[in-house]
This record gives sequence, structure tokens and C-alpha cells, in this order.
Amino acid sequence: MRPYAQLRRSGGRRARTLLATAVVAGVALAAVAAPTTPTASASVPGTPPGWSLAFADDFDGPSGVLPSSTNWRFSIGHGYPGGPPNWGTGEIAFHTDDPANVSLDGTGNLRITPLRDGAGDWTSARIETNRQDFKPPPGGVMRVEGRLQVPGVTGDAALGYWPAFWALGSPYRENFNWPAVGEFDIMENVNGLDNVWGVLHCGVAPGGPCNEFIGIGADRPCPGSPCPGNFHTYRFEWDTSITPNELRWYVDGQQYHSVSQAQLPADTWDQMASHAGFFIIMNVAIGGAFPDGVAGFQTPTGATVPGHPMVADYVAVWYRDGGGGGDPTPTPPPTTPPPGDGDRDAYGQIQAESFNAESGVVIEDSHIGFLANGDWARFDGVEFGSSPPVDFVARVASGAAGGVSGLVEVRLDSPTNPPIGSFAIANTGGWTAWQEIPGNVSGVTGTHTVFLTFTSGQPADFVNVDWFRFRR
Repeated sequence: MRPYAQLRRSGGRRARTLLATAVVAGVALAAVAAPTTPTASASVPGTPPGWSLAFADDFDGPSGVLPSSTNWRFSIGHGYPGGPPNWGTGEIAFHTDDPANVSLDGTGNLRITPLRDGAGDWTSARIETNRQDFKPPPGGVMRVEGRLQVPGVTGDAALGYWPAFWALGSPYRENFNWPAVGEFDIMENVNGLDNVWGVLHCGVAPGGPCNEFIGIGADRPCPGSPCPGNFHTYRFEWDTSITPNELRWYVDGQQYHSVSQAQLPADTWDQMASHAGFFIIMNVAIGGAFPDGVAGFQTPTGATVPGHPMVADYVAVWYRDGGGGGDPTPTPPPTTPPPGDGDRDAYGQIQAESFNAESGVVIEDSHIGFLANGDWARFDGVEFGSSPPVDFVARVASGAAGGVSGLVEVRLDSPTNPPIGSFAIANTGGWTAWQEIPGNVSGVTGTHTVFLTFTSGQPADFVNVDWFRFRR
């Protein structure tokens, strides 16, 4: 939910597949009715030992009143004064402080409800914390969490819905210097899909080390029950207790994305991390670059149904100081580890889903998918022996649209090192139309960390990978 939004790379293929299926079947997916009373509200969870509560709102209060002015401010209109139009995202709803658009429901929840008037004009709401100093204590961890129900609407009726829970660097309120100030998209959902997106935006735009305007992101379905119409807990952690520092994204306690400080140039990380802190935002946008790009056409449409709210049960921020203790979150291996003990045979079949770390990768059945420009998967301890391979081969499939293609590359010991080999891939006839495609590699011996990296001139997903191996 960032300024200057472009089509988000993750989930584009999933969305197009769902929409195409509905069209081919000749049946529109049905709207899920917004519940009159959401699932019973829960209080802000208790603070675990070793942590301290920095901010909390459980949205208790009478029905129809605005959220606490002590905690929240309203962003009114189509953008900040002097800022980019339509919030820089292309969204079309006029944001208000009208209780019809944003108010407590009397049962311990906040509702943000997009509405459409008789002239076809949309209104919605965007609230931001007054505080803009959220960041981890030196050597500690910050945890931002919300229990949210994204709008309970799917299919054609959901086209253009864009609920979000996110944080933006505080200098943006003064100088609009996005993306250098940093943006953490803790939860985004579009078009009523069963998918949560978590993304980091930073650096410069377009391009830069954070691949703007796309960012460094990942996505997944919500666990247990679909995202639309159900409560899930969305969490973001910024961990400075480890070196390199790390950012982590979770849904219902399950981590699905991380970004290491080691992935970014020092000045990029410093610009994001060295200012006073971040403010937290919740909003429901209508239309804009992300839902339009996922749908493949302009949203909303005449079929879009207004009146489905995003419901927030609580929002909280906790800190853990540099002394540790409490309930630390397990940390995955660093991005560029030692090569390991050679427990993978380079000449045996290496299953793609057996990666040790990833960025932007989603496991589907027994392969990895939703692979697009900037994604990578890391495989530790690959033993090549004393004689080098002549090529590598991978079992891949693609249902990419016409004109969309990319490279599957092999890099050693760092995702930013030059590739030692690659092959090009375009549509193979479908996302499970598997082909075994070879690519030459330069000579390599010994034990290495192997990265599969994915490069394309288009933002769309372009390949699935089942397995790969090297050949002498």
C-alpha cells in the first residue's frame, strides 16, 4: 500500500488463474456476505516475559463512534496536501472521517467500510497512528501485530477492494521521500483473493536495490480459513538483536517472508532504519495499480459491491530490549552462509522445495512457484567434487502470458554474484506442463552454496521449478 504503486509481482498469476476459471465456467464467484456481527472480539494478547507493550488499541467503545483521537488521525481526501494524487497508488475512493466509513461497532472492533453513492463515487477511510516513532530499541526487537478480518467478499463483487495494514517511515509526512524512508506492508489483500502479501519497499524508484516499484515481497494463502471474511493475525518483526538485522512477516504465527540486512546496500538500510521511526496505517482502498494489475483490467467495475468492511479487533506494538529473554522468534539462516559440509550431491536430483532460504518463493505441492524477477532460492552444501559439470538441467513449467519470459540462473555463494549459467523460459503450455530444460555452466568444483535466481524484464510470475541437477 505504497506511494507510486505498480503491479505487484506476487500473486498476479494466481489471480489471473482464478478469474479466468470463473469466466470459462460462465459462473461468477459469489460474494460472501459481510457478517452482521463479526467473530467475537479478543483482547490484546498478554505481554510475554521479556517484552514490553509500546502501543495498543482493542477498539472498545460504543457503536458508531470514531476511533480514539489519542491514538489515531484521519487522512482525508485523495492524498496528503502537496503529496502525490490518489495517494500515489491510483486508488479512487475519497477518504473520510464519516462514521459510515470508519467507526467502532460496539463489540470491540473497528470497521473501515467502503461505500458507493448513487453517482458511482466511492468513499472509504484511512487512519494513521499519531505516533511516528515505532522502531526497535537498540539491539532489540519490534513486533507490530493486528488481528484483522479482510472484507468478506470474493469474485466479481470484490474487484477493486484493497485492504491494507502497513507502516511508513515518519519523514514521509514532511517530504514524501518514498521509498527511501522505508515501507513495511504487513498485510495486503486485493480483489477478495485468499492471499496475504508482505512486502518491503526501500531504496530508490524505479529499480534500485529493492526492485521498485515492486519491492521485496512474498505471499501465501491464509492458513486454516480463507483470508476474506475471517479473522487472522498478521505480524511484522524488526530484529536488531542479530547481525545482520532482519525483517520478518507472519500470518497466524507462521513466518512466510524475511529480508536480511545483508541483502541491501548499507546506505539503503541506513536511510530506512536511522530516522525517528514509523507510523502505522490501516485503510481500505478501492481500485488502483495493485488490484488493476492483478485483475488485468481497471477496477472497480459495475459488478463490485460496496459495503463490505475490513474489521480490526486489535492493533498492538511490543518491544524486546537488547537483553533478550522472553519469547524470541527463531531466526532462519543468514542469506549468504558458509557453504556447509557438502551434504547435497550436485549430480543428484535436488528438489526445489528443499531450499534452505528464499525470497519471494511459494511452495506448491512438491515444487516452488510464483517465481518472478528478483526471487531466489538458496541451497546449502552442494558438493561438485573435483571435476566440474558441463551443464545443469531443471524441470520447469510456465503458464506465463504471451510476451512474458525470463531466465532461470545459477549463482554461487551469493544471490548477487554473477551467474555461472542460465536458460530462458517462456510459456510451456501451462503451470504444470513440465519440461526438462538444460543450461550451460562454467567450471566449478568443491562445495558451494547454490542460488537459483530468477530474472525477467516483466513483473509477472514466469516459472515454476520442480527440481534441478548438474551433469558432467
